[in-house]
Amino acid sequence: MARIGVVSISDGRDHVHARNAGFIQSKQDALVRSLSAAGHDVVAGSELVATNTLATSVAREVAAAGVDVTVFYYAVWSFPHFTMLAADATRSPLVLVASTDPTEPGLVGMLAAGGALDQIGRAHTRLWGAPDDAELVEKIGVQARAASAVASLRGSTFGRFGGRPMGMNTAVANTDQWMRQFGIDVEEIDQYELVLRAERADAGEAAKAREWIEAHAAGVHYDGRKLTPELLERQIRSYLAIRDIIAERKLDFSGIKGQPELTEHFATMDVTEAFLNDPYDWNGPKDVHVTATEADMDGALTMQLFHRITGTPVLFADVRHYHADRDIWDLCNSGQHATWYAARSDDPAENLAKVHFYPEVFFFPAGGASVQHIAAPGRMTLGRLTREAGEYRLQLMLGEFESYDDATNTELMRQSTPEWPHAFARLDVAGERFLSEFGANHIHAVPGDVRAELRAAAALLGVRVDEWSRG
Repeated sequence: MARIGVVSISDGRDHVHARNAGFIQSKQDALVRSLSAAGHDVVAGSELVATNTLATSVAREVAAAGVDVTVFYYAVWSFPHFTMLAADATRSPLVLVASTDPTEPGLVGMLAAGGALDQIGRAHTRLWGAPDDAELVEKIGVQARAASAVASLRGSTFGRFGGRPMGMNTAVANTDQWMRQFGIDVEEIDQYELVLRAERADAGEAAKAREWIEAHAAGVHYDGRKLTPELLERQIRSYLAIRDIIAERKLDFSGIKGQPELTEHFATMDVTEAFLNDPYDWNGPKDVHVTATEADMDGALTMQLFHRITGTPVLFADVRHYHADRDIWDLCNSGQHATWYAARSDDPAENLAKVHFYPEVFFFPAGGASVQHIAAPGRMTLGRLTREAGEYRLQLMLGEFESYDDATNTELMRQSTPEWPHAFARLDVAGERFLSEFGANHIHAVPGDVRAELRAAAALLGVRVDEWSRG
């Protein structure tokens, strides 16, 4: 959850504030209890703001605690210039919240403050309700989670292994624009570094990992040519190498070009990418390290934003095929459908029991294992940050992942590439519109409906939202 600051604004007349202070404090305490009960870390101002000097000092005190978002709370009529001074003392996103208790004019105070902020162009969100209103608490939580996710991007570093893959323009972004708009630096790393490190990686650790995969996966289908124990261990050593580079260079998220150099002469990065994106490996639980195949920068940026909001792995896939007769999309790509998506379980054994490791197909002469499964069914949020004439937009929609009986699943997979991972998705947008307007070949997904958080995050990032639905 996020860290939320709460600053209550009062009336500047001494006798009025003296009368109202207990009322304001009781409302603030109730709001803080509600937010804390929802799992947030709440930092309340040490005093109620009833003077111009307190407006600045209390806001600075709360800002110094590193809050993701600051709530200015209006339980009574409040002098608007206190809000202006407090806003100037913090750089965090602002949420103005009014008490709806009719005994005091909290709504009036919020509207006067909000209008003043409008006049100077300071963006903010306005909410209202009782301090124990679950809907209000959730709306504040949406803003806080979005602000936390956006703040986590600033000062982060993306590790870009390799360059543009196979002429894919949508996989390459302007590094100046990333720094200016998102505060993200890009560390360029040659894929040769990965090869060298993989050759030197711990052979014993690679053997241990291979045996763990063999013991837990639905199948490791060695063919003696494109997939051998040695090739699987080479892929695992690549994972170990990347982990070392991530730690040394303090990378926050990454992308690996892969094609064509590694896939022609070394091994595919499917196993490496899958386990980087997973919340576990053979040594137990670990942090997800968002990693995009084909060094897709905007794909990785989308995934990192989604991950920071949900905390879950993020699916990466090609929009491979539209089954118009079923109104279902096959989201399929060699690369990193994290194995977590096979069952979305906290138990890796439960996920891997649905995962097959097949020999790579003809596209990839160097061989290795593809990580194959069908994504577990459920409601999903799907989308991607794409660019139109150089400006970012978030193309966003809901969908459902579906899975069928074995015969139907097999039939659908065989129509594309059965050795690769698949997510069969029913999207909340007409097929014709999607194919006419979607700005890339890659799409990303996370479980549940987090569109509200993503709308809020896009607003903070200065990114327009193109949201699709059938309604």
